[in-house]
Amino acid sequence: MIARLFSKTLCLSLLLCGSALATLPPARAASAAPQPDMPVQATLPNGLRVVIVPDRLAPVVSTEINYLAGSAAAPAGFPGTAHALEHMMFRGSEGLDRDQLAAIGARLGGNYNADTTENVTQFFYTAPAENLDVLLHIEALRMKGLTLAADDWAHERGAIEQEVSRDLSSPGYVYLARLQSILFAGTPYEHDALGSRPSFDKTDTALLRRFYRDWYAPNNAILVIAGDVDPARAMAQVRAAFSAIPARALPARPQVHPGPVHAQTLHFPTDYPVGLVAIASRMPGQNSHDYAAARILADVLCSQRGALYELVPQGRALLSSFDFVTKADAGIGIAIAAFPKGGEAAPLQARMQEILKTLRENGVPADLVDAAKRKELAQLGFAANSIAGLAESWSEAQAIMGLQSPDDEATAFAAVTPEDVNRLARQVLDPQQSITAILTPRDGGHPVEGKGFGGSESFAATPDHPVSLPQWANDSLMGVTAPTPSAQPAAFTLPNGLRLIVRPANVSHTVSLYGTIRQNEDMQEPKGKEGIADITDEMFRYGSTTHDRIGLQKALDDIAATESAGSDFSLSVLTPDFGRGLDLLAENELHPALPEAAFKVVQANAAASLSGLLHSPDYLFGRAMQAAVSPKGDPSLRQAEPAGIMKLNVADCRAFYAAAYRPDLTTIVITGDITPDAAYKAIARTFGAWRATGPTPAVDLPPRPDSRASVTRVPDPSSTQATVSLPESLGLTASNPEHFALNLGNEILGSGFSSRLYRDLRVRTGYVYTVRSHLTWKRQRAAYSISFGADPQKVDAARRAAIQDITAMQAQPVSADELAMARAGMLRGLALQSASLDTIAAGYLHFSDLGLPLNQNDIAAQAYYTLSAEAIRDAFRKWIRPDDLAEIIKGPPATR
Repeated sequence: MIARLFSKTLCLSLLLCGSALATLPPARAASAAPQPDMPVQATLPNGLRVVIVPDRLAPVVSTEINYLAGSAAAPAGFPGTAHALEHMMFRGSEGLDRDQLAAIGARLGGNYNADTTENVTQFFYTAPAENLDVLLHIEALRMKGLTLAADDWAHERGAIEQEVSRDLSSPGYVYLARLQSILFAGTPYEHDALGSRPSFDKTDTALLRRFYRDWYAPNNAILVIAGDVDPARAMAQVRAAFSAIPARALPARPQVHPGPVHAQTLHFPTDYPVGLVAIASRMPGQNSHDYAAARILADVLCSQRGALYELVPQGRALLSSFDFVTKADAGIGIAIAAFPKGGEAAPLQARMQEILKTLRENGVPADLVDAAKRKELAQLGFAANSIAGLAESWSEAQAIMGLQSPDDEATAFAAVTPEDVNRLARQVLDPQQSITAILTPRDGGHPVEGKGFGGSESFAATPDHPVSLPQWANDSLMGVTAPTPSAQPAAFTLPNGLRLIVRPANVSHTVSLYGTIRQNEDMQEPKGKEGIADITDEMFRYGSTTHDRIGLQKALDDIAATESAGSDFSLSVLTPDFGRGLDLLAENELHPALPEAAFKVVQANAAASLSGLLHSPDYLFGRAMQAAVSPKGDPSLRQAEPAGIMKLNVADCRAFYAAAYRPDLTTIVITGDITPDAAYKAIARTFGAWRATGPTPAVDLPPRPDSRASVTRVPDPSSTQATVSLPESLGLTASNPEHFALNLGNEILGSGFSSRLYRDLRVRTGYVYTVRSHLTWKRQRAAYSISFGADPQKVDAARRAAIQDITAMQAQPVSADELAMARAGMLRGLALQSASLDTIAAGYLHFSDLGLPLNQNDIAAQAYYTLSAEAIRDAFRKWIRPDDLAEIIKGPPATR
């Protein structure tokens, strides 16, 4: 179908890696003596700065250690040094070899990753709070004595080069890298933090060891701990782990002083389904006095009440936005808009230039400045709703922005005036210093990567032999206790059939609502009306019968609420304004305007976007995967066409809304600072009068037969790396208890960095950069797949190795050590899902969609605790069919 082009397929954050400011914690009053739940800060005698931020959302802790050095500190000619060292931090250290580190990571069951930017390299873990000591031991040992063995680097270099190939296959990355080289020519920011194949080919462990000794010292690091911890006890654990590590003399820090920029226009061919016009300027960095004003300016330019966004409802652009790519010492602002494939970029470019010129000369609207300030200040309250997000916001404030705490950010936002924003606009929107890029669609250009570029980083794989853990890790991780039932949310069903789920949490003065209406356009769109579901969804942006588009957005801006309506709807708002925000959401959801003039704009944009999408490699790749697992004529293979889209009318839109938007197919989850009783009363007041009409539609696809092997190639001659999927349909669903055995086995086979596939396809052989196996569950269907990215000449070998790993799962029970690690990881992972209110709500919506009980995690935990290795082997024998795996390859020719 149209694939939700406007808000999903073409999300600008994926195309251009736009960086949004992390939400920050609420401001806290100063106190003479720290209170139990107040942040605690200290600096150890060796210079390590420590921040501990309690958050009682869940029994979970996040640690984030920030080394104040990144790619800007790399030696000349070696732009990827910091990135390479980041990878090697997972290859073992004195007192903790790579196999032990991998085994610990698997047993922790949490999220562990790393990130390299120009100025900071970050390593972060999220795990059960009881395992904080393990996280601290890991980071202390890595700070004290990294192994940096030559053979480890030889293996890791191949994997990093696969990462480079992946990112070079993204037109968004290629554009941003070129833009960065122009805006920051002659400075340490000239090169992207990723690095390059030539630089990695020249890199050796001696170079890495020098960089490590120069910068990875306690007096060049900030450790942030957030979560359900006692600050005094946590600080004592930190001192025990890190105090013996000596401080070291640090080199001079690199300076970033960009020279003048001269306007120019760049051209990039792509296989995006639409063309893009991007006008970029240098912006203040995150440690600049003007950063708060820059953030407000970016919000104003992004506003749905602003002139740039107005290009869309005017029919002049398929989408438009303003992205702020933030860095410590400088940033990049990018005004961006899309035009149809085959269309002309010049008219859109001229209109964008006119808008930016007007804003520069006449100033930005003062009411939009006020709205942006309210929005940024309101967002401060949401950080405590995610433990990992809280750690990230404190890390960003201290390690990148140079602030004492995120509270300083609130002070800076509050002080911004329209004059500050206008002064900055005159400076950064200067057309004589802007870089314009035209990204033009063409067949056979670069592919649209499903995840853009960037992504998860490198870790050692699970060893294929039993590993003896250090005593400190063994004591904390080896025991897995029987799971105990978790606290359940309050659940209600309104008389109209609407289901309400409420999960109170007293960690911030905010309330979030998440709703979904069970729909399936493949089953519900009338024949000949393909595409009407997506168009109807898009029409909610045009207001209600009470407020037009601008009026509705103004009302939301007045209370700093974030709202969206449609088949999926949401509301995030401060507690005092929940009632008003809910009124606006219900008005938009239950009484959408669906104006004819707007319909014609959305219709034309949808048809124009679809004409490019249907020929893009990314769409063809996804289409091939769906066809490989579905029988001929299956409803999932229905496809909208541009000509059919243009035959639709507003009456079709209104008819689809009346038939498909029903309370008896709707689930709402509310989390945050609210009681179940208050939530029920509020929903009954606003959604209780909603009534369903007509028979309940069928929304589930019917069961399908087993798929068979096939091979499909999606050409993309300009791509440097092949993207491969090996899918097949499955004959069971999530309601079958045997699916737990497949889930647990998949954790061992290929569900992450600590898997057999990762070990055999990446670590041992360097065939791929990323590889995962996936289980997808629907009410009536399921699917299994393996996906990886590899250089074309390595695809065959990678596929054979993957098949061998599957057959090994079927031939013999997994080892006791593998089962123990997977069981511990899955059980702890289930517990960690309560570490974010967004994750909690998403889980309840997922269970509701699958028709599963809300205590499904408790049921899963009991299953994972009791499943045997033989049960996993038997489930893989019964349900996974290696001979039936299809093969879909997207990339350059001659991949075999």
